[in-house]
Amino acid sequence: MSLQRLSKFVRCSENYNLCRYVKSQLEFSPFLRLTVNSKNFSAVQNMSSNQKVLNLDNMNPNVRIMEYAVRGPLLIRATEIENELKKGVEKPFKEVLKANIGDCHAMGQKPITFIRQVLALVSQPELLDDDRYPEDVKERARTILDGCRGGSVGSYTDSPGIEIIRKHVAQYIERRDGIPCDYLNVLLCAGASDGIKSILRLLVADVDGKKPGVLIPIPQYPLYSATLAEFNVQQVGYFLDENKNWGLDVNELERSITEARKHCNPRAIVVINPGNPTGQVLTRENVVDVIKFAYKENLFLLADEVYQDNVYAEGSKFYSFKKVLTELGSPYSEMELASFMSCSKGYMGECGLRGGYTEVINLDPEVKAMLLKSVSAMLCPTVLGQTVMDCVVNPPQPGEPSYESFQNEKNSVLKSLKERAKLVADTFNSIPGMSCNPVQGAMYAFPQFKLPERAIKEAKNQGIEPNAFYAFQLLENTGICIVPGSGFGQVEGTYHFRTTILPQPDKLKNMLDSFKDFHLKFLKQWE
Repeated sequence: MSLQRLSKFVRCSENYNLCRYVKSQLEFSPFLRLTVNSKNFSAVQNMSSNQKVLNLDNMNPNVRIMEYAVRGPLLIRATEIENELKKGVEKPFKEVLKANIGDCHAMGQKPITFIRQVLALVSQPELLDDDRYPEDVKERARTILDGCRGGSVGSYTDSPGIEIIRKHVAQYIERRDGIPCDYLNVLLCAGASDGIKSILRLLVADVDGKKPGVLIPIPQYPLYSATLAEFNVQQVGYFLDENKNWGLDVNELERSITEARKHCNPRAIVVINPGNPTGQVLTRENVVDVIKFAYKENLFLLADEVYQDNVYAEGSKFYSFKKVLTELGSPYSEMELASFMSCSKGYMGECGLRGGYTEVINLDPEVKAMLLKSVSAMLCPTVLGQTVMDCVVNPPQPGEPSYESFQNEKNSVLKSLKERAKLVADTFNSIPGMSCNPVQGAMYAFPQFKLPERAIKEAKNQGIEPNAFYAFQLLENTGICIVPGSGFGQVEGTYHFRTTILPQPDKLKNMLDSFKDFHLKFLKQWE
């Protein structure tokens, strides 16, 4: 984005929200400091009143510095462009394609009929007498309503969630792993993000005078960097190996924790499997390595497994950390582990309904009581989100009326995602100056690309990361919104971006064609 263009946004009264965003970022974003001229800087600074109790100087500094890359300045500009298109402003494209976030339904994926039917019945119980709904749908709805106070999803549930749904989650985990699961270790949550934050919150304590630290993969999902910043916990990055299909190397874990101990007290390690943004699926050997490393270093394990249904590549297989940890036996089977699942991903894609679960094993009983106290302060997860989670873990079984249609819809979604995963990686690998590892799982590709020196220099002149400069140019010229790799972390001197594989096949092909055309023109322009 040019200096003049951003300055124009800041001047326009109709871009008040962007002004507020710019103001909030001025202290720590070199890009925004340099792209707002002195006159506009003063205007933005004067937006707040001295009479306000809260201002940037006296608010929580941890909130002020946190960043969430997938919803940053690029998305703000993408929304601005959408509004411009609605007003008839001429652009070299017809629509904005938001490939910045894994929002399945926003990208045209159809909801699973069984899930929506159960949601309809729990929301309007009068429909339980409607012959249009299959009996297995009605049975699921009745069971959930029986677990609700007053028989209504509008009532509060127990803070960890409806008991029968927690029991269904435990049965799902048992079927998946072949290992017993106690439903009392299962907490339903408003999406996996809510569960992850609940566990990380427990780790916020100085030990031996040192600030706590948490190891997270680099590239990472920005939820982690943002949450750690908010909680004032030290982010300890360990690099995944791009040359080995984003594999995990124990030597890198050792390097990371050794460096971290000089200035913080590492207390936990996060693993995202299948990977976001990298799309890799860890081998069982990788999972074993992490478990043994965590045991040796006395780290709490957090396993982000929300993409466990999204495994595409031949030879790849999802191994849950709980299963492997248990199979290893003592002492590893006694380690503390929190694992997370969501209804926002997989084949469901019900992002907006905010459903998920956390399973916590081997937690100190007194700490577990504190965790339950903590989640009770949030009252309860959304009941419709709990309902979706129940549909995921307790789907139609063979012989039930909805089984065949459910399986067809589920398999169709996953088959299409598998095809799109291959198409995206193949296309990026066909573009000069780009390379992309196979998308083994999850919903994203994270290609590396080379930038001409002139483009890098121009980006630095504007005070912006080179891959962000590229992403803004892509957005302005094609309407495609991606996330620069700098928002996830990357090896110094390399440039990446994350894009979803979620656009429906026809739109995805058009998007990739536009991408390739833009990239070639960009290289020529800045050679």
